[in-house]
Amino acid sequence: MNDTHKKYNVLFVCSSNVCRSPYCEFMLRRMIENDEDLKGRVEVHSSAVFNKSKSIFPKAVDILKREGFPENEILAHKPSFKTDKERFENADVIIGMSRMHKLLTPRKYRSKYITLSEAATDKYSPVPDPFLATSQEEYDKTMSVLKNYVEQYFIRLKSALNRRRNASRNGGEKANAEL
Repeated sequence: MNDTHKKYNVLFVCSSNVCRSPYCEFMLRRMIENDEDLKGRVEVHSSAVFNKSKSIFPKAVDILKREGFPENEILAHKPSFKTDKERFENADVIIGMSRMHKLLTPRKYRSKYITLSEAATDKYSPVPDPFLATSQEEYDKTMSVLKNYVEQYFIRLKSALNRRRNASRNGGEKANAEL
């Protein structure tokens, strides 16, 4: 964050913005809204980098409902595509599911890109596309991996943003934490 008053902007991306990236968007946004320290300091969005879609995948709707999100809120999600340049321009970090998504991200924004596994754990592990899952069990397993990564990323994000805020308040150099 260049300015302590500017919100930090996280953009999750996946192939079609119908399963993985909207799930991450919903989950991280709720974690932020429930955290007094981060509430109002972070914006979260999602987008597709490969396929333009019209609506969220029904299995994603089901799992988000099981996570406690109201169906009308879930169905209000309209998949975004990489042609929505404002989302990419405003993003402080673009978090994707695999290295392939970096190649599909518009070139001028690739320097902002990191995979979710690396953002959460510093280790690369691509998150498979649950859209291709042949069973509900397989789909749920992938979404569980996503949830775990988002929870780990949230802890790192909170720590890094608080270090930056504290460094700024103390008049010192800003913390150069990975977000």
